[in-house]
Amino acid sequence: MIRQFELVERVRAYDQQCDEALLDKAYVFAMRAHGNQKRASGDPYFSHPLEVAGILTDLKLDTATIVTALLHDTIEDTLATHDEIEDLFGSEICQLVDGVTKLSQIELSGEGTKQAENFRKLLVAMSRDIRVLLVKLADRLHNMRTLHHVKKEESRRRKALETIEIFAPLAGRIGMQSIREELEDLAFEHLNPSARNSIQKRMQFLAEDSGFIVHQIASQIDEAMRAEQITTEVRGRSKRPYSIWRKMQRKDISFEQLSDVFGFRVIVDQPGDCYRALGVLHGRWPTVPGRFKDYISTPKANGYQSIHTTVIGPQQQKVEVQIRTAAMHDFAENGLAAHWHYKDSDAEEASGIANAVKQSEAAAYRWLRGLVEMIEDAESPDEMLEHSKLEMFLDQVFCFTPKGDLIALPFGATPLDFAYAVHTKVGDTCVGVKINGSRKALNDKLNNGDQVEIIRSATQTPDPDWESLVVTGRARSAIRRFVRHEERTQYIALGERLLRMTAAREEAKLTDKALKLAVSRTDFETLDDLYMALGQGKLPATDVLAIMFPALRIKSVARRFITGERAPHDETDAIPIKGLVPGLAVHYAPCCHPLPGDRIVGIVQEGRGVMVHTIDCQHLVQHDTPEANRSDAWLDLKWENDAEVQEASPHIGRVRVELVNEPGALGEFCAMIAKAGCNIFNLKITGRAEDVFELIVDLQVRDVHHLMDALTSVKTLDVVSQIVRLRGE
Repeated sequence: MIRQFELVERVRAYDQQCDEALLDKAYVFAMRAHGNQKRASGDPYFSHPLEVAGILTDLKLDTATIVTALLHDTIEDTLATHDEIEDLFGSEICQLVDGVTKLSQIELSGEGTKQAENFRKLLVAMSRDIRVLLVKLADRLHNMRTLHHVKKEESRRRKALETIEIFAPLAGRIGMQSIREELEDLAFEHLNPSARNSIQKRMQFLAEDSGFIVHQIASQIDEAMRAEQITTEVRGRSKRPYSIWRKMQRKDISFEQLSDVFGFRVIVDQPGDCYRALGVLHGRWPTVPGRFKDYISTPKANGYQSIHTTVIGPQQQKVEVQIRTAAMHDFAENGLAAHWHYKDSDAEEASGIANAVKQSEAAAYRWLRGLVEMIEDAESPDEMLEHSKLEMFLDQVFCFTPKGDLIALPFGATPLDFAYAVHTKVGDTCVGVKINGSRKALNDKLNNGDQVEIIRSATQTPDPDWESLVVTGRARSAIRRFVRHEERTQYIALGERLLRMTAAREEAKLTDKALKLAVSRTDFETLDDLYMALGQGKLPATDVLAIMFPALRIKSVARRFITGERAPHDETDAIPIKGLVPGLAVHYAPCCHPLPGDRIVGIVQEGRGVMVHTIDCQHLVQHDTPEANRSDAWLDLKWENDAEVQEASPHIGRVRVELVNEPGALGEFCAMIAKAGCNIFNLKITGRAEDVFELIVDLQVRDVHHLMDALTSVKTLDVVSQIVRLRGE
């Protein structure tokens, strides 16, 4: 265990101006507060905050952060209070300690929810001061180093999973690569010990077998640099077991197929020397295509800078080389923690890292602010955790706006992710994209260096299906936020129409007094909440009427729909499908594919809103049950009479086509469909014979008349044997 004077000396070694008295006071206070508490290993509990402080001294952090490390468990695990910490150590340290404390006072239902809620608190604290995260990472690192002392395997696995899913990616996002790698490997030891042991044994054998080669390659690289008068330090290294295992899984290859188990770092003096060193490597040894990345001219979002290349080196070995300055290397290992190394240093000494630190610190806080926005938008802690994980995982691609601004996105990102990364409004109004000047689909994957131009429309709104096209938490959060808002708006509108329609049919007059009575007796906070429950089908409109008018006798109307008793022209009381976007409060039945112009009826389904069927749909009989046979479960519906809306929101009509089996038949059919102003949404070959083949085709049309006109045009083709509209699934 580190002694008191040793801790002070560690801090003094890099900060001559440190507050020794404050460090001494924190050391004594924490030791007395924890008293005789023991850890699972049997060691005094105080050894834990002391080791956390020691980890942070290795990162050369400021006095306030070291003091926070010593005190970080006192409020939670001892009798020390928030006010006591503030009185003795000041508001800055008190706020840091408060941010790091687990804050488990709130009781939550499930383990997953508890994890998400604690992570939410961590993010909020991080957004105020990044040092909270630095202490938390050091705390987690020491806990992982001693995790083997925990007896319960389930507890060890849960802690390891949380580490590899949350804390290791967080360390990576702020550039602390060395801590990220150690956290991942320590977690890997408990999550998959057999795989880790196997990789370790293979690496040990490989090191014994090729240790001389590694030394030889490093010597030849150093010799080549000195020949060009470039001062370098060449370091050979082996990757950690988890990094190797993850690459094997991602590329689906065996250990023997890996070409970069060993890597080399070339450390030079100045940024310009990085490119000179690159020229030496590429001039002496052939390069491996597709394995070059310049993160100096285009740094990663967390500020990481380096040149990566792979060459065919001595003895035809693939050699992965990273080229960087000493300052870049320090930042690559320690990330934002490097900020405190250089904060008070001589300007000339710090010049190599100052810009990188400023850029990365700004990027980190932008990222944190974005996560905090997602916290506010998320419907539940679990949803927030899902979005946050999406933001932390995956490698990155770097794309550019037409003005040349750099946008960093996770690997696999689409143009929609890019649009939402630029601004939420840009994403919400996206209708198309140009990638490198060419029109592309919104689900295309972006590549490094792509120039992306988002095409927008003021009338566009997010489609619920967009959620399946994005990979970033920011985009998914924005889409879900819009869908939730739009769903609520539409359910409220639908619920109000349902109640008023039902009241009118039963000749009951809705008054403000009656509505207030219904709200109070159904325990809803507002009238909108009542309308929303009605629109979702969770509350029958007849039940609400019964509350307002107890003497009212309500009759079923389902039978008259099934028997067709409603007159064709009787649409006076019908609810118009207006302003209700399909897929939210209203859904078009896949059994009959209703189109504007069809006579339609709605079935209220609990939790889903209204399912729209054609009046002659055979599946309506299935809904003639005692449970559904109430007046407000069956709705008179009519189409809105708005050509512009129908043009902007095409409907799907399904047809079955028999084509002559000859060359060009399908082309003639598709050309005629296009000429009729329809778009083929989906096409499936369902049967094939020697003379004909059968297709099921979904067409985007304005209404039933548009579909019938298209079918009439198609029937004139000699290659078409038959075409009919389908009403079945």
